[in-house]
Amino acid sequence: MDFEALHSANFKTLDDTVDAWTKMLVKLADLKKDARDGLRGKANKANWAGYNATVSREFIGKTAEEFNDAHTQAESIRNIIRDTQGELKAQQRLLKEAIERGRNNHMSVKPAGSGFTVTPNPDPKPANGQTDVDTLRNELQGILNTATEVDNTASTSLKALVDLTDYGFSGQKYADRDSAAAAIKEAENLARIAKKNPEDLTVKEFDTLNAGLKKYSGDELFSERFAQQLGAKGTLEFWDAITDPATNRDVYSERREQLGDLQKNLSLTLATATQADTPAMSRWTSEMTDLGSQPVHKNSTTMGFQVMSNLMRWGNFDDSFLRSYGSELMETEKAATSNGRHGATVWTHMGMDPNLNRTGEDSGSDPMIGFLKALSNSPDAATDFFNEPFLSKDDDHDFKEKNDEDKEVKASLSNFDYLFEERDWPPERDKDGENSISGRNNLGAALEAATTGHPAGELPTLDTPAHNAGQAELAKNLMVSISENPERLTKYGYMSDSVGQIAAEYMPDINRGLYAGKESANDLFPVVGEAAKIPEVDITRFLYTVGQNPEGYAAVNAGQAAYTTSLMEYHFSNPGAFVQDSNFSESDNLKQGIEGVAKMSGEVQGTIGAGRAFASEEDGGAKDQDFNDAIQTTSTWIGSGIGIGVGLATAPFIGPGGIVAGGLAGTAVDEILGGLTEGLLKDSSGEVIYRNGQEIDATRQSTYTLVEAAAEKAGESAKNPSPAIVDAAANAAEQGFNNARTNLSDFIDGEGTPQQLEPKK
Repeated sequence: MDFEALHSANFKTLDDTVDAWTKMLVKLADLKKDARDGLRGKANKANWAGYNATVSREFIGKTAEEFNDAHTQAESIRNIIRDTQGELKAQQRLLKEAIERGRNNHMSVKPAGSGFTVTPNPDPKPANGQTDVDTLRNELQGILNTATEVDNTASTSLKALVDLTDYGFSGQKYADRDSAAAAIKEAENLARIAKKNPEDLTVKEFDTLNAGLKKYSGDELFSERFAQQLGAKGTLEFWDAITDPATNRDVYSERREQLGDLQKNLSLTLATATQADTPAMSRWTSEMTDLGSQPVHKNSTTMGFQVMSNLMRWGNFDDSFLRSYGSELMETEKAATSNGRHGATVWTHMGMDPNLNRTGEDSGSDPMIGFLKALSNSPDAATDFFNEPFLSKDDDHDFKEKNDEDKEVKASLSNFDYLFEERDWPPERDKDGENSISGRNNLGAALEAATTGHPAGELPTLDTPAHNAGQAELAKNLMVSISENPERLTKYGYMSDSVGQIAAEYMPDINRGLYAGKESANDLFPVVGEAAKIPEVDITRFLYTVGQNPEGYAAVNAGQAAYTTSLMEYHFSNPGAFVQDSNFSESDNLKQGIEGVAKMSGEVQGTIGAGRAFASEEDGGAKDQDFNDAIQTTSTWIGSGIGIGVGLATAPFIGPGGIVAGGLAGTAVDEILGGLTEGLLKDSSGEVIYRNGQEIDATRQSTYTLVEAAAEKAGESAKNPSPAIVDAAANAAEQGFNNARTNLSDFIDGEGTPQQLEPKK
């Protein structure tokens, strides 16, 4: 900064700018509140249908979030400018005070070009002669240097903050210029460490890098600058080297236990970086995708995909990056497997290969595992990926299907078909030397995200969009696939928690598919968004299969209980919503509707109960406690709005006065789930009395109790109680439960095992 510019600076323009941004913040705060309470609040309560359910509602949610980001970005900009304003004023004050002290000590300070001169008076001279002159000159230069740094870092921070997004606003918040500048400076320092020759890296530098990434991994300015400085190739080379014991024995021997933390912190940092819409990050993501199928360096057999996929296991990566990355990964998979004819031996972990994944779950040699974990955090990208074609009928491959004339012809496979049904997964071991489950387990989690529209392991919320066509089609394909060949799930039971959650969130679609009165299903089981059209036989086989696993059984059990209660409350609140017969009274139509809901609930409970019985019988009842313990875990749904999530996020029911049925308080649903998890409605047995899928009194009785209680609580919550309808609901549930037995007898053999069907492509 020029001496004269600081000395004579008039800060009125800067003062006015700070005032303007402060006033803007007040306006944006009002807009943010209006968007949250008005725009989004009304959108969440609205009874969307068709195109509006899948597009407009989601668009409104994202638009409302932009107002929040706009306020955050404006506040950061105001804070940086205000802090810069204060610091520059302070430096100007220090400059003038130093000049005045010099004048009192017989020295003159004058501007000279962009700098200044300090001249001693001839008579009287400064007290200490040239020493005082040099001291004053150094002090003034130090003040100018500080002011220059303040000015430059403010400019850099503001530009970097604004450049983070091409469209919309950044949600990154900074309290002052120092924090923004520190983030950028730290990013550059840590990138320099990571770019060092890995053989020269010290233990202290490793610790500095790990601590810095942990602290700043969620900071957008830091993450973007770090990734940009390190580069795509540098990122691959760093992780490939740091995980190899032969590269730097000191660091590896002393810090190998911390490599897992570094992997997580680096993954979170890169995920944040990919969300930045800067030209530098566009180049980074493009280069990373291009480098995926290439060796990390000329003497390596490790491919870029193998390294990067292990740095994707944490965080929310940009959807467009995941789409392009996934497409190129599958092209490499096709080349490595001769279009799926054999296993991907190129991904097989060999004895001397480094463990690129430091979680202990698997070696990290198969890039599909880490990539699927990334998809489990990014629902939209996951939906697109699984629905993307893997092989067409025109490709050179050996997969067959039967056409309408019952002749074998070449099949077309989606990424879902290939990964869930056909892929020969490379063998993997965990840290204990046992067969690793992480591949298919991550596949299940990614499918959960892809079908539900929210990250795996989370519960749906009011902001979770209605299911779109891609999600519904994928959910249908998953259920049909498991129905065709139950071993696709039973051999890998650890996937059942995700599959069970999917089923729980598709309860409206499942109930529709089981309901005999197809023409009135729309009114009885309303669905907003795209409904998954699943054949009845496939639903039955699917539910029976999921019911054989404790986690799957628990999710479906609680999901159906929550959905039944919410749906009943909707119909009690809106007795004219379902018309069985136009000649019936409103009360009779309501009774018919509640009976229809209860009957389907009984059928679902009977089907998964039969699956549970078969599993318990197989191991002599040892699993019975596991099933009851799994039900206890669904207690986390209570009070979380899960009744709205399972029954109503996909079909937001509106009752009198615009109140969401099921209640935002969720009292009726919470009471039913509470009874289920606390043991009031728990089904258990001291000995195995199921035989080959036949029901037992305990399970049947718990179903009636559940449905009867749901009808009672729903009627009370809707302020429309009816003991007669409650009694009718219990009887209907019994009929549905018995129907489950009849449906199951059509395809379960004498040993209780579902027979495999011919694949229906």
